[in-house]
Amino acid sequence: MNDRMVWIDCEMTGLSLTDDALIEVAALVTDSELNVLGEGVDIVIRPPAEALETMPDVVRRMHTSSGLLDELAEGTTLADAEAQVLAYVREHVKEPGKAPLCGNSVGTDRGFLLRDMPDLEGFLHYRIVDVSSVKELARRWYPRAYFNSPDKNGNHRALADIRESIAELRYYREAVFVPQPGPDSETAKAIAAKHVLPAD
Repeated sequence: MNDRMVWIDCEMTGLSLTDDALIEVAALVTDSELNVLGEGVDIVIRPPAEALETMPDVVRRMHTSSGLLDELAEGTTLADAEAQVLAYVREHVKEPGKAPLCGNSVGTDRGFLLRDMPDLEGFLHYRIVDVSSVKELARRWYPRAYFNSPDKNGNHRALADIRESIAELRYYREAVFVPQPGPDSETAKAIAAKHVLPAD
């Protein structure tokens, strides 16, 4: 049984597939129990100068605060970044087209992967596991679990974002994917406390 899940997060200069550039990509592979396999990869990509010039102020502030902007000059090429991520993924996923792409609001990431890293995107199953969908369902159906979900540090770095997404899905697995009526608020808080990642 192929139970691998490929978690990818991208940082970009904006959200436009026409104008913006991919500047960081990270990947972790997990098994179906959400155990991380290997060390993962986190790669900074040097963008074209025009993508930096047109970066919206809010994005520039975010990437300055996270430290990513300072690392871009030493970043690698898109081709090298794709090769590194694909090499790591292939260590743990032997067959193409079997493992889904996972993450938070991962449809946006998939669009940039399709544009800039087609071999990597093509290696993944067409299905996705979007933790934000689980979160939206929990908000509607399990509000106690939703409102007690683990806090995020939100530092907008790709590998940290993936780790938070995995921790968030672990929480929802334990707090929501259980027989009705689900946990009470105190139990949900206790579960959430186990899934909060320490700040870096």
